Amino acid sequence: MRRLLLAGLVALTVLPVAAQTPSSAPKLDLETVMANPDWMGQAVENPYWSVDGRSLYYRLKRDGSPVRDLYRVDPASGTNSKLDAAEIAQAEGPAVYDRAHRHAAYLFHGDVFLVDLSSGRRTQVTRSPSPESSPRFSADGRSLQFREGNSWYVYDLASGVTSPAAVLKLSDDPHDKKPDALGQQQLDLFKSLREDRADKDAVHDNEQALAHADPTRAPQPFYLGDKSQLVDTELSPDGRWMLVVTQPAHHDEGKAPDVIHFVTESGYTENEPSRPYVGRNEPAPQSVLLLDLSAHKSYPLATDNLPGIKDDPLKAIRARTVAELKKAGKEDEAKALKAPDLRPVTLYSTDSGSAGIVWSDDGRNAALVFTAIDSKDRWIASVDFTQHALVPQHRLHNDAWVSWNFNDVGWLKDNRTLWYLSEESGYSQLYVKPLDGVAKALTSGKFEVSQPQLAGDGRWFYLRTNKLAPYSYDVYRVASNGGELSRVTQYGGMEQFVLSPDDRQLAVLHSSAYVLPQLAVQGTESGAARELTSTMKPGFSAHKWIEPKMVQVPSSHGAGVIYAKYYGPADESDVPASRPAVLFVHGAGYLQDVKAAATYYQHEQLFNNLLVQEGYVVLDMDYRASEGYGSAWRTAIYRQMGHPELEDLLDGKAWLVKQHGVDPRRVGIYGGSYGGFMTEMALLRAPGEFAAGAAQRPPSDWATYNDSYTSAILNHPQIDPEAYRVSSPITYAESLRDPLLINHGLIDDNVMASDSVRLYQRFVELHKRNFWISLYPLERHEFEHADAWYDEYRRINELFETWVKP
Repeated sequence: MRRLLLAGLVALTVLPVAAQTPSSAPKLDLETVMANPDWMGQAVENPYWSVDGRSLYYRLKRDGSPVRDLYRVDPASGTNSKLDAAEIAQAEGPAVYDRAHRHAAYLFHGDVFLVDLSSGRRTQVTRSPSPESSPRFSADGRSLQFREGNSWYVYDLASGVTSPAAVLKLSDDPHDKKPDALGQQQLDLFKSLREDRADKDAVHDNEQALAHADPTRAPQPFYLGDKSQLVDTELSPDGRWMLVVTQPAHHDEGKAPDVIHFVTESGYTENEPSRPYVGRNEPAPQSVLLLDLSAHKSYPLATDNLPGIKDDPLKAIRARTVAELKKAGKEDEAKALKAPDLRPVTLYSTDSGSAGIVWSDDGRNAALVFTAIDSKDRWIASVDFTQHALVPQHRLHNDAWVSWNFNDVGWLKDNRTLWYLSEESGYSQLYVKPLDGVAKALTSGKFEVSQPQLAGDGRWFYLRTNKLAPYSYDVYRVASNGGELSRVTQYGGMEQFVLSPDDRQLAVLHSSAYVLPQLAVQGTESGAARELTSTMKPGFSAHKWIEPKMVQVPSSHGAGVIYAKYYGPADESDVPASRPAVLFVHGAGYLQDVKAAATYYQHEQLFNNLLVQEGYVVLDMDYRASEGYGSAWRTAIYRQMGHPELEDLLDGKAWLVKQHGVDPRRVGIYGGSYGGFMTEMALLRAPGEFAAGAAQRPPSDWATYNDSYTSAILNHPQIDPEAYRVSSPITYAESLRDPLLINHGLIDDNVMASDSVRLYQRFVELHKRNFWISLYPLERHEFEHADAWYDEYRRINELFETWVKP
């Protein structure tokens, strides 16, 4: 939803919008608020530095189109230009450099390019229909490595020859196939068969000898067997080793429901397969092979020495469920819940989809990040290349679940010291650890650290943190050998940053409440930021939007304070003694909406402005489970989704009543996805507290959601059915007494529309009143069409006007 348009080419400073009373601005209407977001503008996306570090590239969505155009800006002058097709053909992608800084390489339109930095000469290395990825220089700088899928290639800079680093075959070696009893009898009986077999052996042995003696030949294949499926491969920078991640072939993930398309171009109903429900089958366990590409040997890396790998963190829950099954006479189901002798693991999956494997620059060390399928542990291990074994380096355990975030790992420039993020203190912090030494925290405190980037010279870490306040994010830096954590940028709404090739500048994306991501540049040590883009539409910026106030709501359940955004008139001296209010509930559960940066919920923020104009006040809370407040805040919902969050929402309602004269009988609630789930939980678990609620795309039964998200919080339904029962709105359907509107996209492949239909049927059978459902045939989880946005929020507005405002 962060969409912006380039409104000018001259750099200017973007300032926050001042708080204004809606009456001082033109009246809002729902058609405007829910229009295609192009009327607001377009967000600056994916900035990166040119190869020489003198320019920045970024992309902007084109008005009325999903196409992203490429722009280039000169940070020194602020000169900004949109590139045409001919200019794009000469553009560059994000670059990597060799250690001597003689060459650079980058990807562009899926192909690999090489640049000689002294002459500027550009060489196209690949031109293929399949996209390449992960370009990097070898440790000695003599070759360029890159991958196509799970196949790695090496381009020799001197000769210009490209060769595969290894050839992997998911089959058994045909030469090693041993004859069975009948085959052996044939060989014993027939001399000609024996001679043919001897000839094949001679040819094979000759090919092997030639391959070992002649480096100009393609490498001999590694046969991995037909029982494995490739997940990922990672080549060492020195070209000696390859780590191969596999999982069992043909793993059954369980039956998946279909998404049904009713409105189609063909005119016929069409079915689309979706993802399985949680617990239908566990994710496939993964294994790691170490390939010695020089000696052409392979070694499995066993995980049985990872600390805690043989424990059962669900022992007590498992025992209770097994006892209940046995009591009910379900012996077979009870036996199926037996704990494994060795907990299955997967490699942590990065944003790019590759496994959590990081090589040191010299290729002599590797770090692997494993996560337990039960989500209770994360391990970092190095590789002993002499013993061909994993060496545990760090274990992060959480009785609830280890975060999906904060799993960054890397190496200092000495190639012997790990750096990593860990929540072991309760908050994500940055640590360093020599392979044979003790870990040291480089940062500490009750704030979260993310996006660590090590400078090219290895002296500094630059990172994103909310040290100043939970809602305020900026770039900070700390020396890689320890020292003070110092603030670099001064935005509060910093979102992303990229170091320049010479480590002297930062390209920064920042935003504020009604200014979506803009690009700026500033020095890494000192100096003011230079704004490089101003892409908001004049008509949008001219409106006097309500600046949300950051407030702290006291918790009545021992949670300290709950941070929230309050939308109300700037002047509250002349307001009714009793007025209506609305709680907006953000989605995702683990998401932070109370930030100085632009909100993900642009439509909802404008709708909140409209609600204030119509006489309501609005509160948007970062309830427990939200991001930005540490692991205890996140995991408070373990095995009880919807319970601590509801306590926080009710505290928010009480705060509105006490601080802003809100009528406790006239408070509405709405939200989407997890916010829709919480809307249903609020009405069903606290009947009478809210005058009405609107739930968009809500999960009403967690047993039908996906595995990766749900099993972390509620375990698997076979092991912990009670957690699913107490956490699902459908459990409490009998308690409905307040008006509820449900809106759901029919082709939602995240939260299935069947969730809302099943709850609706429960209401029908329970003879409930004042519940409605609106289904949108062309919308997925994220609505895309302005007509659907308008219809959805027209219904929400009418619900509140009918049941909340009177």
